[in-house]
Amino acid sequence: MAEPNTLIFVDLASDDPQAAGRFYAEVFGWQDDQRPAGLYHRMVPGGMFKKSDGSDSEIGNLHLGIFKAANARPHPDPLGVAPRELSQSGRHARIWILIGDGQSADDILARAAERGAEILWRNHYWSEFNGFNHAFADPWGNEIILWGKAGLSPVIPAGFTKE
Repeated sequence: MAEPNTLIFVDLASDDPQAAGRFYAEVFGWQDDQRPAGLYHRMVPGGMFKKSDGSDSEIGNLHLGIFKAANARPHPDPLGVAPRELSQSGRHARIWILIGDGQSADDILARAAERGAEILWRNHYWSEFNGFNHAFADPWGNEIILWGKAGLSPVIPAGFTKE
């Protein structure tokens, strides 16, 4: 039987990958691996996927790429391909980020807003996946949803919306 197709990477568009790399390094504490600087940045969160017992597995956390909208690489044509600008309207991909143990959604949202992000919403509980959610759009229009573990018997804080 053939192996399944595996998701290995997700890229975000930016008109300034160097600034976007700095943004994600400062907001989430990720390593900004500039490959090459200003054209493509690989954000390396570090750490490993957890096993069901909470210990580290041998599988490293996924990376996030940031590519230059004006010349998305790789592409056979050195000049890239159109469109060359960021999409600013309508729905587009959303990236889900698990809030790390010892981290706070409020702190992450504050760091993002200080660096030009727009807070889209906060303080929502989604029972289907048992998590606390908050969202922002980065300065390039990419939607980031923060996911907080709610635990076995979640207590929904006052003021949170629910579904």
